[in-house]
Amino acid sequence: MRTIETLVPQAGQTDAAGLREFDADELAGYVADSAHPWWRRRACVVALAGRVPEHRVAGLIARIRDPHDEGEVRIALLDLLADRAELLPWLRHKDRRKESSYGLPEAILKARGLLGDRSATGELATLAAEPWPHLRAIGEAALDALVARYGTAAVLADVGYARPEDRAFRIRMRHRAGQDVTDALADPDPAVAYLAQSLLTDPARIRGYLGEAPTAEAKLWAAYALHRLTGDAAETRAIHDSLDRPRVEVDGLDDELRGVILQEYGHYCEEQSDPRWRVEAICAEPPVPPDEDEQLRRAVAALTAAGLAPEPPISCGERHRQGGGTYHVIRFGESELSISTLGRFATSYEDEPAARAALESAGFRWIDRATGALRVTGLCVYYFGGRTPLDVGTLLFYWQD
Repeated sequence: MRTIETLVPQAGQTDAAGLREFDADELAGYVADSAHPWWRRRACVVALAGRVPEHRVAGLIARIRDPHDEGEVRIALLDLLADRAELLPWLRHKDRRKESSYGLPEAILKARGLLGDRSATGELATLAAEPWPHLRAIGEAALDALVARYGTAAVLADVGYARPEDRAFRIRMRHRAGQDVTDALADPDPAVAYLAQSLLTDPARIRGYLGEAPTAEAKLWAAYALHRLTGDAAETRAIHDSLDRPRVEVDGLDDELRGVILQEYGHYCEEQSDPRWRVEAICAEPPVPPDEDEQLRRAVAALTAAGLAPEPPISCGERHRQGGGTYHVIRFGESELSISTLGRFATSYEDEPAARAALESAGFRWIDRATGALRVTGLCVYYFGGRTPLDVGTLLFYWQD
């Protein structure tokens, strides 16, 4: 005889089809009993979609309201019972702001939107502007539910223009209505302007806008959108030249460092990045990439000649036992060096005068603390959950798990 335990024998192993055919009342009773493993209960919640026994609703809502229950189960139940209006007073209570289970605050906001709570519109607009795609999707889904219920004009009336996330919501609604959003390329917030350019599809309209764009940044966003649509780097360079090749100046960042950082990160930087970096990355001549194997052989040979007995190089991912990045590590004695994959750059956390002298004599450039600490302003790069400008040392010797 099939049971819930046989259909979900272990975490991550679920016979979803079997659960969907299982008795709904028994599934709901299993979910309502918090003594059962949370991962089985969550699988049962998913299998209850569209067939929740009415007499079980109160017990399931009690699980949502229990702050000691597993967050994953509560989130799944909020999705399952998103049409239950009796949840709304609890969802709107000020104590909900104390909920800290991972993903639960966002699920509560989503439920409020699905239940038609327009007082959540501002917070949902913030959620819809999140850089994390899964959070953005939650915010957009809830806003779409509000729009479907009340109409676009009514929901837009709940937000202003001052916050970037509110303007982003307005742009999305304008675009959905078939309106031209090219004018939003002049928005002062880079993420909002980035959103606007991502929605444009007509190169002719963008070219026409170039002559009327009110700011240099707006022209750069237009150039970036054109390149996205046409891939014509020559046209992008011509626009860049007409604007006197604007770029973000960083004190102390020389052309060699700028070139490799631009090539590695300028094409895939985060939405908040200055458009000058993006267009410069398209227009700049890329530096010749180093031969990593030859570079490492040269480094090992120089360190060996200096009597430092280096170990074989390992990648930064191997060094940290996960992830990857833009450097290799060479250990010697109790010390270790980092050799960048982006160019002839080397560094160490500690002062290593003998290693530095050996590598510099072999053509490497030592990145000292002052140079490594230079922050590359306006170029936002993802790094352990953050999306802000990083320093030269982190960009040349980048690791992400």
